[in-house]
Amino acid sequence: MTTETTRAPRDRNAVALVRTASATLGLGLLVTLVGALVDGSAAAYGALVGTLIVVGVFGFGTLTVNTVARLMPTAALLFAMLTYTLQVLAMGLIFAALSGSGLLDETISRQWLGGTVIVGTLGWLTVQIVLFTDRRIPIYDLPEPVAPVVAAGTREGGER
Repeated sequence: MTTETTRAPRDRNAVALVRTASATLGLGLLVTLVGALVDGSAAAYGALVGTLIVVGVFGFGTLTVNTVARLMPTAALLFAMLTYTLQVLAMGLIFAALSGSGLLDETISRQWLGGTVIVGTLGWLTVQIVLFTDRRIPIYDLPEPVAPVVAAGTREGGER
């Protein structure tokens, strides 16, 4: 005998994205507060900018991968790998733009920015792993159960 399971909606990715972004923002604000208390405003700005970079880059990447996985499941892995590459490129471009702008080391602490990006990335990944490992996602979809057909003039047991 098998146990019936209830079918949960498969699209809970938005909830996971909001939870992950909220946890990362909370962690980033905590690091920003510590930076302000320990090293002053440049550290706080560095931590705040680092938090916004992590949430922006990873949030956009997660949102696009979830959208592609919902619309074209066969292309999800390819798109996820492409998105990862683009996220690394986006981080590099953001750091290059900040470095070229002259804001680093004067207004924004380079050390706190880099440290917050590392801590925020580890926090983002940890929350994602925790949220997605307790989800029961089947490898394949089972066919819908078919109701038994009862012939006219017979009972369900097949007797007349």
